[in-house]
Amino acid sequence: MCPAPVSSHWRRLLALLLLLAGLQQLAGAGIIKAKAWLAPVLIGQAWSRSLAAGGEPVKPWPWADTWPVARLRVPAQGVDLLVLAGDSGNALAFGPGHANASAQLGGVGLAVIGGHRDTHFAFLQQLQPGALLQLQLPDGELRAYRVETLSVVNAQEQSLPRDFGDEALALVTCYPFNALRANGPLRYVVFARPQPGIPFAAYSM
Repeated sequence: MCPAPVSSHWRRLLALLLLLAGLQQLAGAGIIKAKAWLAPVLIGQAWSRSLAAGGEPVKPWPWADTWPVARLRVPAQGVDLLVLAGDSGNALAFGPGHANASAQLGGVGLAVIGGHRDTHFAFLQQLQPGALLQLQLPDGELRAYRVETLSVVNAQEQSLPRDFGDEALALVTCYPFNALRANGPLRYVVFARPQPGIPFAAYSM
């Protein structure tokens, strides 16, 4: 029997390599989807364990560099999000993050929570002054805030105050919401003040 032509052999080899590359891409996409599904589940479980432990930080997976530090709800928008420690890119990929340089959540000063405009904080463009925000802290404490102002600031020219004094909460995301390019200098800031005495609906996870 005559050997197959060299060109035929190379075509078969090329087809095999293309098939393997395609399978690798499919496997990679599957892993990404699995991570996107699994991460919120693990973060939710870590939050439940943190509440049960009286507020002790609990990492969602052993090598995580962040952990849930609060639960943010906006009843009028149907928003229910877990807030993570830190506002690095790694943390913000999984949810809104509490800026380490800002005040402690629920404490005196201005606490800042940042999030991506096209995912977790896309709802900010629908908020109006007077809207109610609810925050649950790791020790189970519940705090309510009322939105006072909405503003756009240039992060290169203006920074949020650090020595704020009274307790306040700021939700911050990039602006405009429909920008084609990310990492511009503009920030959309939702400023809210505490509203003690407002009843809460039951929290469950």
